[in-house]
Amino acid sequence: MMFKYMQLYVLILASTLALASCGLGAQPVEDRTLKMGLLPILDVLPFYIAQEKGYFEAEDIQVELVPVKSAQERDALTQAGEIDGALSDLQGVAIFNRETPQLKVVAKARKAYADAPHFRIIAAPGFQVNGPGDMANVPVGISQNTTIEYLNERLLTAWGLPAEQIAIEEVSAIPVRYELLMEGQLKAALLPDPMGQAAIAAGANLVVDDAQFPEFSQSVLVFRTDTLEGKPETVRAFLRAWNKAVSDLNQEPNAYRDLLIENTRVPPNIQGSYNVPRFPEGEITTEAEWNDVVDWAQGKGLLDEPVPYDRAVDSTFLE
Repeated sequence: MMFKYMQLYVLILASTLALASCGLGAQPVEDRTLKMGLLPILDVLPFYIAQEKGYFEAEDIQVELVPVKSAQERDALTQAGEIDGALSDLQGVAIFNRETPQLKVVAKARKAYADAPHFRIIAAPGFQVNGPGDMANVPVGISQNTTIEYLNERLLTAWGLPAEQIAIEEVSAIPVRYELLMEGQLKAALLPDPMGQAAIAAGANLVVDDAQFPEFSQSVLVFRTDTLEGKPETVRAFLRAWNKAVSDLNQEPNAYRDLLIENTRVPPNIQGSYNVPRFPEGEITTEAEWNDVVDWAQGKGLLDEPVPYDRAVDSTFLE
């Protein structure tokens, strides 16, 4: 009789545990997949290092790297929910969030250093610039209403050129901007590295770069707000993998030159000599940096009212 009671007790206990495991109190399993939109630029190199070294797999996440040809394509995929996150810039985030929070910055991806510019304003071969006065009313090739125009204004005014003497010419595609500069059809252009360095190596002349004014220049890692809410641990795992890749890169930058050339735009004339720069580790946009971008965007009429810092930047995923 005692044996029968024991059997009954075990059956009841097993049934109770089974019901509890699938009942209202059960926690849903978090989706461990991410799709990330990547422009073919230097700033995305840690993505490819993490993929090559298996750091995403080690964190038990699946990260699909989605190449995009332009910021417009990246933003369209973000808006449609086709990607979870991307490498972006502060101006893009501010415009996305002008009405409701849609994107949040979770880390800095790239910034300028004293020995490694992020962006440079370059004068065409044969056009010698000795000071701010030489750039008065000289059109600079840029992409309007973007981080490129923001940097052009901030760098030139910090260098000493009055804002009213800044002139621009719309050339949105970076490779086209580079070619027009080198052909002399543009007297000046703002270019990211390594294209800026390639232009100088080919006979163009440096006007000013963000190594002199690093507070204005950065790219950032961003995620859709619904991804951050629905996959918080997956995003944290992604950042751990990213940080491992950045640490590897900073220890031996030029070991990843071939990977950079394979996945991004590096002009042929510097492919064998370009020194891959270091990347920031565990940094995030400051409130002062964010507010300066918002002020600029408001002045351009891109924002009707300020976008608060905490609506656009979330440092908790780095902790």
